[in-house]
Amino acid sequence: MFTNILVAIDGSKASDRAIERAVDEAKVWNAKIHAVYVVETGLFSSLPSDNTVEIMYRVLENEGNAVLEKAKKTAAKSGVALVTHMKQGHAGTEIIALAQSEKVDLIVAGSHGKSQTDRLLIGSVSTFITAHSTVTTMVVRS
Repeated sequence: MFTNILVAIDGSKASDRAIERAVDEAKVWNAKIHAVYVVETGLFSSLPSDNTVEIMYRVLENEGNAVLEKAKKTAAKSGVALVTHMKQGHAGTEIIALAQSEKVDLIVAGSHGKSQTDRLLIGSVSTFITAHSTVTTMVVRS
């Protein structure tokens, strides 16, 4: 039985499917959902430290707020409680840390279906989560 679900979202089709699945699970178990959007700050490490970094961060933060608001509306349509979280850093690490701090018992994440080469070059958040999570993890394919 799940009582506290964390869903990782990024605005993609895969994350749309993940929030839908998290809402379905929450309805079955009468659970609360935490939705998290992570601004990947590692993307900025090689950029010059002028206002370009701040502008890019603000764009991603605005996107995150819009994605979290959409998730809130999706959950509300089904009568499910949803709390939003905006984090910054490495997505996988931040998701695992939030899962621990909020004592979730299920993590739901979307998978973009990257090729093995893509995973080697740019990594996979869902792979990181499944490798490092101490709780049940559901990967939803788009």
